[in-house]
Amino acid sequence: MKRIIVTVVSVILMAVTLSGCMSGCAGGSASDEISVFYYTYSDTYISGVRSAMDKIFKENGVKHNSYDANSNQSTQTEQIDIALSKGASMLVVNIVDTGSNDAAQNIVNKARERNVPVIFFNRSVDESVISSYEKCVFVGTDYEMAGHMQGEMVGNYLLANYDAVDLNKDGKISYVIFKGQEGNMEAIARTQYGVEDANKVLTANGKPKMQFYDPQNRNGYLVDQDGNWSSASATNYMSTILAQYSESNNNMVELVMANNDEMALGAVSALQAAGYNKQGGKTIPVFGVDATDAARTAIKDGRMTGTIKQDGEGMAKVIYTLTSNFKEGKPTMEGVDEETVVGNWRVNIPYSAYTGQE
Repeated sequence: MKRIIVTVVSVILMAVTLSGCMSGCAGGSASDEISVFYYTYSDTYISGVRSAMDKIFKENGVKHNSYDANSNQSTQTEQIDIALSKGASMLVVNIVDTGSNDAAQNIVNKARERNVPVIFFNRSVDESVISSYEKCVFVGTDYEMAGHMQGEMVGNYLLANYDAVDLNKDGKISYVIFKGQEGNMEAIARTQYGVEDANKVLTANGKPKMQFYDPQNRNGYLVDQDGNWSSASATNYMSTILAQYSESNNNMVELVMANNDEMALGAVSALQAAGYNKQGGKTIPVFGVDATDAARTAIKDGRMTGTIKQDGEGMAKVIYTLTSNFKEGKPTMEGVDEETVVGNWRVNIPYSAYTGQE
């Protein structure tokens, strides 16, 4: 009976592991392997980071396993338990739950017990969590900067194209902004500063502030209720908006801002279905964040207007450098650009603006 129970448990653990471990997995024991955990493979930007990470690890002969949590923190935590039990030498974690410190601190505590380094990346983790363990670091972006840069981009675009964007000629710009996820610090900052900074540019040049299209919406944004920053969510929202707010009703949404490119492209899909953002026709300016391949293509062919580049390849390179430093016992930040290092706990990958003119 004991032998049967042990066999069943082993099969279950193997099934759970394989369900999360996809193309990045190497065969055999996980001993001395780096385990990389993604909040979801379906996020386009994260897919780009994963491809870059797989490539640089492969080029340098680094054994690693990749796990897909599919936006479920419980799944990710179970995957981490399995990786640690198999002897993973390092955890590289794109955490699912960014709404509190609990999940990240739990992961740090598990790693500390086994003296395993932890590199969190992309999705924000609080300094107090990182600093609680000397073998822990975060690689991300100054997410407030993305909001500031998008806002400046939007403001400057409006100054140069105000009359064309102001479709109902009321002297004001009606806008919508799509927020990726409630409680996510990147989404919060991009939403706030994107709008604030665009308005600062406008008012400094004698123009009125933009107006959110729906005066009954006290939040001043629309959020992906599933927290997936998805194109489908933005498409659904935009299609619903266009059924009520239109040029014929003299209340058309005249500008779209999105916290990532997937939502921006989702809005574009709905606009095109309504006859906008097609070659030779009227265009509603749409701005995103990430500079994914699809977004850059959309900007070049006129369906989108601009985006803020979040350098996935640069993020992967820094993560590789940090894994090497931990493995070789070097100072944590050795080989990392000093200008991107914050204290000894964080590395910020720089943003840049992208409008297709670069």
